[in-house]
Amino acid sequence: MIQKSIQIKLETGLEARPVAMLVQVASQFESTVYINADDRKVNAKSIMGMMSLGLASGEQVTVVAEGSDENSAVEEIEKFLSGK
Repeated sequence: MIQKSIQIKLETGLEARPVAMLVQVASQFESTVYINADDRKVNAKSIMGMMSLGLASGEQVTVVAEGSDENSAVEEIEKFLSGK
């Protein structure tokens, strides 16, 4: 299991379209992937779960991944949340 703290740098934060894109990124991996924010833990592969967080640009989240491709999963999610 690995975890990494990441600041959201998407201009609009995580509203509907960016959440859908993040879920697509997370779903490419076999590993379980969770986003922790404000003492809440949400499955990054769940659109409804991610929407419930209502994350804005500049907020800090912790990405937690566990599985065979956990490093790649965290790297790709970090790229996405960093706006790269």
